[in-house]
Amino acid sequence: MQKYNVLFLCTHNTSRSILAEAIAQTQANGRLQAYSAGVQPGAEVNPLALELADEMGANTSKLQPKSVQSFTGADTPKMDFVIALSDTATAEQPPSFPGSPITASWSFADPALAEGNYIERKRAFVAVMNGLQKRIAILAALPLHALDALSLKDIHHKA
Repeated sequence: MQKYNVLFLCTHNTSRSILAEAIAQTQANGRLQAYSAGVQPGAEVNPLALELADEMGANTSKLQPKSVQSFTGADTPKMDFVIALSDTATAEQPPSFPGSPITASWSFADPALAEGNYIERKRAFVAVMNGLQKRIAILAALPLHALDALSLKDIHHKA
């Protein structure tokens, strides 16, 4: 089975894209090799994102904020898909990626901005995680070799 490289982008690469990377690595039936990055990478991964990634069985030692620029060089993995998860990542002028990957935007609210006690904040992270799980499951179930940019963008209407 062919694996497809997917890069999940968000603003800081500390929550949404980290969750997406963990989901794709652990729940996409081995079809996706996931990476994540931020347009303005933060200093550290949000502890609630790490907690949920750990609960999924993801290798959390590899989950760390990275700049989107670290995926644009000739010696970086060629991405098949680049999916922006935040309005900031969507609004930024996207860098040029080797191989001209299919791009899409799946905008999710930043759970790191949730206020309240631990349970209320975790609920915000779980809501984003659940939405990402649905979309990534749809993506992984598609005939990826036959996808085009239009069909990938339509996934948000199905989730």
